[in-house]
Amino acid sequence: MASEVLALDKPRSPKRPAARRSNFELYSWLFMRISGLALIVLVLGHLFIMNILDGGVHRINWGFVAGRWASPFWQFWDLAMLWLAEIHGGNGLRTIIDDYARKDSTRFWLKIVLYVSMVLILAVGTMVIFTFDPGISAN
Repeated sequence: MASEVLALDKPRSPKRPAARRSNFELYSWLFMRISGLALIVLVLGHLFIMNILDGGVHRINWGFVAGRWASPFWQFWDLAMLWLAEIHGGNGLRTIIDDYARKDSTRFWLKIVLYVSMVLILAVGTMVIFTFDPGISAN
């Protein structure tokens, strides 16, 4: 009886062929790590400048924002923070939707809502940064 070999059934074949593999999830994972590190620098720098340096939040008003956004450096800083935070957060929510939405139709509509909201927020935020006119009256 020791020479008997247990026979295992062959696994069932998949009902549909496997989808073509892409590296999207690898690039998504890599983006999350790199954007997370960049966001740490951008956000901590933003918090230090806005809340701690030179009197903190008491000096933030229209003139402060106008002076800050008159510089292309600060426009780029805030734009990079907006884009990285939005895409980083959207990518995280996309992963959560993929993990927890059970039905394909639910997953589809949740992702549509996510992508539309991401595009709208990025468009409005970018427009505000680039069309801000420091010369108009605060009143």
